[in-house]
Amino acid sequence: MITAHVESFTKCAPELERVFPLHYDELALDQDKVPLIPRWDHYAVLEQMGVVFFVTIRQAGELIGYYVGFIQPHMHYATCLTCITDLFYVRPDTRKAGAGSILFNAVEVELKRRGVSRWVVGYKDHLPAGKFLEQHGLMPIERVHSKWIGG
Repeated sequence: MITAHVESFTKCAPELERVFPLHYDELALDQDKVPLIPRWDHYAVLEQMGVVFFVTIRQAGELIGYYVGFIQPHMHYATCLTCITDLFYVRPDTRKAGAGSILFNAVEVELKRRGVSRWVVGYKDHLPAGKFLEQHGLMPIERVHSKWIGG
């Protein structure tokens, strides 16, 4: 059985250290230039400030996915409490079992409970999640572009 839980990002960091590389291998761009080095200390500070929002999905206690977002009033719209997604991941072997829907349903319920007005979620074009997000009521609002300009 797959269950969702609002948890402490910091307390789950040891588990995340094992799962983040799987997420990175599947989705990260420019892996030959940008190594995976999470800023664990910065996440901890933001969590202490009440900004980090973290939901896990587990199967028999094992972490199989997560959602990380940042909740705060929007920088341009101070009266609009907004959750901007940092990242989300569901282990590939559990996706067809509905794990992603369990995760996103739990995220939405908790965001509503916290009084969040706007929820912003993005995804990588090389692993499209648009149809999934639209099934969960999210609509496309903009497109982001990236260019490697480093050495």
